[in-house]
Amino acid sequence: MNSNLLFDFTVDKAAKTVFITREFDAGLSLVWDAFTKQELLDQWSAPAPMRAKTKYMNFEVGGKRFYAMISPDGQARWALQRYTSITPKTNFQIYNAFSDQDENLELPGSEWDYNFSEQDGITKVNITVFNESFERMEKLLDGFTAGFKMTLKNLEDLLVTLSQKS
Repeated sequence: MNSNLLFDFTVDKAAKTVFITREFDAGLSLVWDAFTKQELLDQWSAPAPMRAKTKYMNFEVGGKRFYAMISPDGQARWALQRYTSITPKTNFQIYNAFSDQDENLELPGSEWDYNFSEQDGITKVNITVFNESFERMEKLLDGFTAGFKMTLKNLEDLLVTLSQKS
């Protein structure tokens, strides 16, 4: 593993925004797929001991991913992501909100902006998360920071495995 890979996690409370920059020792196509394909997302996008399970996903503008984070005792925490913009292999944007199992949203939500670039076989992902309310951000922050760092480590491990297969 390349220990020089950039990982920056910055919170701007005044702007209600979280900025995440993470480099992966993997090609752009593979990293893009890990963020945009259901079968890969379900392998890394929940912090242990939780697991992610996607009920359905349509990766297209106006499409949605409806998924749950499932705890070891079977409790599900549902979320809905709506894809608002997609530029293949470069950028996609989503509106994200927690929901119940029937897709009734718990507002306010957050807007996520993902940017991808590759240099010398290292793929950089810049993620900006804008929260509609300061209260939502405050409530999420502690768990979100630890959990998101864990999921990105899961992704790093998965990319190593997938890179070895290709």
